Amino acid sequence: MKENKEIISNAAPGKAVMLKDKVYENDKYRVVFGGVDSFLLFTILILLAYGLVMVFSASYADAAIRQGDSYYFIKKQCMWVFLGLLAMAIATRPRPEHYKMLAVPAYFVACALLVAVLVFGSSGGGAQRWIAITPSIRFQPSEIAKFALILALAWYYSKFHNEAFDRKNIKRANIYGTIVPIGIIGLVCVLVLFEKHLSGIIIIGSIGLMVMFVSGIRLRLLSVMCLLGGAGVTAFALLVDYTRRRIDIWFHPELYPQDGGWQTLQGLRAIGSGGFFGLGLGNSRQKFSYVSQPQNDFIYTIICEELGFIGAISVLVLFGLLVWRGFVIAMRAPDRFSQLVAIGITGKVALQVLLNIAVVTNTLPNTGISLPFISYGGSAMLVQLVEMGALLSISRFTLEKK
Repeated sequence: MKENKEIISNAAPGKAVMLKDKVYENDKYRVVFGGVDSFLLFTILILLAYGLVMVFSASYADAAIRQGDSYYFIKKQCMWVFLGLLAMAIATRPRPEHYKMLAVPAYFVACALLVAVLVFGSSGGGAQRWIAITPSIRFQPSEIAKFALILALAWYYSKFHNEAFDRKNIKRANIYGTIVPIGIIGLVCVLVLFEKHLSGIIIIGSIGLMVMFVSGIRLRLLSVMCLLGGAGVTAFALLVDYTRRRIDIWFHPELYPQDGGWQTLQGLRAIGSGGFFGLGLGNSRQKFSYVSQPQNDFIYTIICEELGFIGAISVLVLFGLLVWRGFVIAMRAPDRFSQLVAIGITGKVALQVLLNIAVVTNTLPNTGISLPFISYGGSAMLVQLVEMGALLSISRFTLEKK
């Protein structure tokens, strides 16, 4: 493998300029160009296979009752995984600088889609968050916005690095390093706010702040912004009826056994009944119309019930390996843009996993957060695999000391 890698010369220290088939180096650093990170790719494929098995096991009863076809959900999920793998393969081919060129257009397209969903989007579960392509196929623009935001912030900090980190002019550094990026994040969050999508706001805001933090900006002003943002989200949650009710249910789900607390209570029963080794694959009892739509956000509860503590931990180990590998790729990335994109994508996966498990265990209020690569879904799966393609693209270029 190593002898097949290309090494070509003359870049600024720590800054690789990649044009066509040339990768530059200098006296201290070189960029090694090779194949994609096989460990990361293998981990993604295992998670997808795990997810397909569990989607079928969790969904066949619900599919038979609601759709008259036990294979309804697994057939659609196989289609989305196939399309997602195709998209991931395509997304692996462009070089990081191509993603950099697409960053700004992608951000504005994502914002336009968020506006469009408010005008002619389709509703579901009391919220208008989807755009329908056909009666059976629809996508969620907020999923696209998460990836677009990562690209936009990475582009911004790579382009305005000198202004954002101007040690001689603190005011200028605060404006370029903190105020403007907060505005970039805030625009997306405001548009998602109109969708009544509190979990989306939390994820998007957290991803943005994560990219800002790892960019190396001054923490004092960022800390103030975080406190103000947290206060704003808390005020929104307490003042708006539908979020305040969810908080009430979160504290006392047993008081709402038929009206809001049902999903949480049944999910906790599923987790508790799994024990150490579980009831066996396919033997869940809670998926029979107790945990509603068990193939979606609450699929982790069915994993716990059927595969027990061993299955629950195995999922966390797989995600832990993926996140670890993502950060390794980020640390080896050849330029600031690639590094921030890799950290943003990896952090997004880690955040969604933690939030999903926190929700199904009632550590956090019940909100719509899917488990990446495992929960049933179309647009989320496609975007996640495109993101993995971008991460694999970055993994092809490694900055090394001579």
